[in-house]
Amino acid sequence: MSTEKLDHYIATVEREILSFTKCIDKDALQKANQIIQTSKKNHGRVHITGVGKPSHVAEYIAALNSSIGTPTYFLDTTEAVHGSAGQVQPEDVVIAISNSGQTEELKRTVLALQKIGVKLIGVSGGNDSWLHEHVDAFLFAGVKAEGDDLNKPPRNSILAETIILQCLSVLLQEEQQLGLDEYFLWHPGGALGQSIRDLKEEA
Repeated sequence: MSTEKLDHYIATVEREILSFTKCIDKDALQKANQIIQTSKKNHGRVHITGVGKPSHVAEYIAALNSSIGTPTYFLDTTEAVHGSAGQVQPEDVVIAISNSGQTEELKRTVLALQKIGVKLIGVSGGNDSWLHEHVDAFLFAGVKAEGDDLNKPPRNSILAETIILQCLSVLLQEEQQLGLDEYFLWHPGGALGQSIRDLKEEA
């Protein structure tokens, strides 16, 4: 079987992600970080939501942030307008992910959250999108090519969304001044926990 399509995808990943990372807006990341820090000082919490494939990015980032000292709660976009928005309080922050920034489900959720009074951080490949115009901080996560003939299934765009939110997680971790002992409290099990125990024994 020919690997031509696979080779094309791999080359597209290399080109698109390199181009994306060169253009990451660090000022926008710092603004998003400060919004979250202000919320935390006011005993607020962070929630994250997304429609379709970005919902899986949201779940991963919620787990990542929680593991480094910024508890982050997944908010189902569809369920949010059917009662789940009740998990959000005015002092909280919500990160909203959408490939296009135009998704109708996300629009309804964002409008509902604005009525609660939360701060919103948008993540999208749509620089001129509805989402960009309705959030307090915007993190661009866009690519030109997904890497296949259809150019529709989100592949590279999902990578861009993940990368930009991982960048934000680095800033959050630095603000937390997370040390190995504290990290170990949250990761005592598995190979990761064992690797920390080994380091502590060697020290």
